[in-house]
Amino acid sequence: MKTLADLEAIRAKTLENINMRKDDNAARVVVGMATCGIAAGARPVMLAFMEEIQKRELNHVTVSQTGCIGMCRYEPMVDVIMPGQEKVTYIKVKPEMVPRIVAEHIVNGRPVEEYTIGAAE
Repeated sequence: MKTLADLEAIRAKTLENINMRKDDNAARVVVGMATCGIAAGARPVMLAFMEEIQKRELNHVTVSQTGCIGMCRYEPMVDVIMPGQEKVTYIKVKPEMVPRIVAEHIVNGRPVEEYTIGAAE
């Protein structure tokens, strides 16, 4: 960044990205990335979601991170929030589980029940 125009271009790009995140019709994938999540393997899980969503060209899905979700023993944890539906929390997620979650839940609207917090109870 060397000029005011460069700074303005960065600002415009950032605002565009923020506005894309406000899409009420977008599905959201939220990965717990606090210390406990990262220690349990959340970073490769988040990267797997980003890669799978990009590979499938799913433009209506955002991937973000959050801090501590509060249930460290279930980490890595991922929330999938589909428009007009209740949040689904996946637990002990591994990168190899991601393609199935994306295909069945995000694409076809059917949560993968055996990976959810409800299955652990």
